[in-house]
Amino acid sequence: MSLAFVFPGQGSQAVGMGQALAETFPVAKHTFEEVDDALEQHLSRLMFEGPEEDLRLTANAQPALMAASLAAVRVLEAEGGKPLAERAAFVAGHSLGEYSALAAAGSLELADAARLLRRRGQAMQEAVPVGEGAMAALLGLDLEPAQEIAEAAAEDQVCAAANDNAPGQVVL
Repeated sequence: MSLAFVFPGQGSQAVGMGQALAETFPVAKHTFEEVDDALEQHLSRLMFEGPEEDLRLTANAQPALMAASLAAVRVLEAEGGKPLAERAAFVAGHSLGEYSALAAAGSLELADAARLLRRRGQAMQEAVPVGEGAMAALLGLDLEPAQEIAEAAAEDQVCAAANDNAPGQVVL
């Protein structure tokens, strides 16, 4: 039987994520401390205590989700006695989860992944400042009807299919 690890994208963050791991497993606590040091910020405090609106900021959410994912991987490695590379046939991720997968597989150092995701998040925030623009996921529609809806909704603004996310799910 093959084993795969799949890592989440942005949107799955929540205040308190990773806290139980950090309180229970020293290797998880060390993982969060390593990310805090790399970013020169107490990101783990934000993850564990909030506030939610600060955690939702892309520049925080992306490295936070990666940190929580890698803390879980390191706990599994420590408790299972084998590195992920020896256990998993595949690693994958959705959007920022791809970076978590690269770090979990050893292709990126944890500190480098944290700094890269911080910069990626900052660039995404700068591209569309908070309060500007909108996004909607259309469920149950394929790309062509979603594009028709986007064109009809655009009026004098920009509205377009931005991501053919999955069969029956298009993001505008």
